[in-house]
Parts: sequence; structure tokens; C-alpha cells
Amino acid sequence: MSSGRSQSLHRFLEWQPVDWLRYFGLLVWVLAAIPLVLFPWLTSEPPSQQDILGWWSGAILFLLALLHPTVRLQWRAALWRRIMVLGVLSVSAFAVSYFTRSAIGSLLAMVVAAFLPWMLPVVLSVGWMIVLAMAFGLWALWTPEGSWLLALVFFLMNFGLTLFPFIASLLALKQVQAKGELRRLNSELLATQNLLAENTRIAERVRISRELHDLVGHHLTALSLNLEVASHLSSGKAKEHVEQATSLARLLLADVREVVSDMREDDQVDLRGSLQMLAQGVPELEIHLDIPDSVSLTDPRRAQILLRVAQELITNAVRHASASNLWISLESGSNGLSLKARDDGRGVSELMPGNGLNGMRERLKELGGRVDIATRPGAGFQVRAWMPLEGSA
Repeated sequence: MSSGRSQSLHRFLEWQPVDWLRYFGLLVWVLAAIPLVLFPWLTSEPPSQQDILGWWSGAILFLLALLHPTVRLQWRAALWRRIMVLGVLSVSAFAVSYFTRSAIGSLLAMVVAAFLPWMLPVVLSVGWMIVLAMAFGLWALWTPEGSWLLALVFFLMNFGLTLFPFIASLLALKQVQAKGELRRLNSELLATQNLLAENTRIAERVRISRELHDLVGHHLTALSLNLEVASHLSSGKAKEHVEQATSLARLLLADVREVVSDMREDDQVDLRGSLQMLAQGVPELEIHLDIPDSVSLTDPRRAQILLRVAQELITNAVRHASASNLWISLESGSNGLSLKARDDGRGVSELMPGNGLNGMRERLKELGGRVDIATRPGAGFQVRAWMPLEGSA
């Protein structure tokens, strides 16, 4: 029983800000629906069937739009879908006020304003609120007792009511973005530290192997030669001991050479571990890594470039493609190493490379590599980066 409660509490604490917005939006809708139910008994004259049908149609449309998946996807949804959902929410809120001839729709308009920063740029969001407030102002002008002064009052009142949740939601969005950026930077730092530790380990093993080969190996070789000479100059029991010492020296020299070879062979860079650390720091993006055991890399510089390429692909998927999933795979060929990536983001009709993509191309070009990028609206990005292996550039 306690385990079930703890799991429910854990899921509750893992709610994202947009989840809170949706549930509070539903709460506001319920609070607005209560007076709609009581409205026929609160007015001096009974409303017409057309008015009742109108305000309930608006309220139900508002609820359906609030539950639409686009609200949950936010920026990952296509722009036309976001505009469509926001349009339905706004028109529904206005319809409730229009048919009830009350300010109940202004309460629903506050919910619309809270979602605007998560679905549109700030400038468009402010413009949207102004247009929505103007609609309420014009509605006040068209009423029998309407005037331009009343229209101005309604405009300012509705704009002020929507401005507060908009600012609060915008600040929450900025905080989420800052936390996400900090998390990504921390994962990039950990991945770089892991790669640096690998490079240091490899460099130290190479140094030790050189010392063993150059110093111990040299002295053992000299010792073997001297013992060989001594075996020719000695006789009897002494010669047997000299020959035994010669055999031991040769055996020790062979062991040293074997150790040196093993140390030089164990110089693979742990690129998988660095990429996994990189992926763990981006919770808003599901990263699927496919790195076969056959893929090996011994050049720290090439490993560093591949890590930077993966970083740029993750950044592009989060910031520009608004993707939910990113698939990254490594393939090793006879003369090169390929990194393939694709996401399920929005994609674009015309690719305009920024500093990140240009830097990725420049890094690969330095090693004789290349990068190919394909994209189209609704199909995300597909990237293939290739670089030659050591010695084949």
C-alpha cells in the first residue's frame, strides 16, 4: 500500500509546468461551468435556447481544446496546430461571454494567456492577448448600453487580467529553459571529463609502455648479450648457471615485450560512456544510442570531435527541431567511422546552417571527413557524419 502511495507521490512530483497548467486550466473550467449551470436562475429573464446552446458549445469546445495533445506537445507541435488550438480556446472563451452577456469568458481567457508563452513567441503572444482583449472591448461596445468608454474599460480589464498569468507563465518557462540548459551543460561537462580521463589514462599507459620498452627492455637486452658472452667464456658448473641466467633474462625480456604490447593494445577510448553521460542530461529528449561493440576508436582527437558532433545534434533536436526522440548510431567501416542521427522533430523546408552546424562541418573537414544533412517539414532532421580512421585520411 505504501509503495503505491510513494509511486503516486513520485509521479505527482514529476509533473512538468505545462501539466500543472493543464490541470489548473481544467479547474478554472469547472469553476466557470458552475455559474453556467446556475445562469438561467441567476438572470431576471430566462435566456433563450440559442444562448444556452451557444455558451455550452463554447464551454465544451474550450474543454476539448484544452485536452488536445497539442497543448501537451507545446513547441514540438506544428505551428498551424498550435495556432488552431489557441484559436479554438480564444473563440470559445469569447463565445461564453458573448452568449451569457457576462465576464465569465474573461476567466477562460486567463487560461489562454497562461498557455501562450509555451506555444508562441513572446511578440506573437502579446499581440494575441491584445486582439483577444479588443474582441471583448468591441463586444461591450455592441451591447445596448455600450459606449467607447465602456469598450476601453473592458479592453483594459481583459488585457490586465490576461497579462498577469501570461507573465507568471513566461517566468516559469524561462526557469524551465534555464534548468534544462544547466542540465545539458552539466552533462556535456561530465562527458568531456570522462573523455579527458580516458585520454589521460591512455597517455599514461603509453608513457609507461615506452619507459618499459626503452629502459627495462634495453637493459634486459644488454644483460642477455653479456650473459651470452659470459657463457662462451665460462665452463663447467659456472657455464650451466650462466646459461640458466641467460634463459631467465630472455624470458623476462619476452614478458616485458608482451606487457608493453598489451598496454598499447588497450588504448580504446570509452566513447560509449561519454555519449551515455551526454544523453542522461537531456530529460526532455529521449535519446536512443546504438553503439556496437565492434566500434572502436583510439584517437582521442577523433573521439572529441564525435562527442562535439553528438552535442550539436542534441542541441539542434531540443532547440530547433522541438523533437521528442533522437536516434544516434555509430558504424565502423573499412576506412572510416560514421555517425548517423535522426529525430522526430518538425523539420524545415529550407536549411539555414547556424554556427553550430558550420562548426561541426569544419571539425570534420579538418580530419578529411564530411557531414550530410537532410530535412523536410514534418520529417525531422537526418544527419550522417563521416570521418576517416587513423592512417586512412
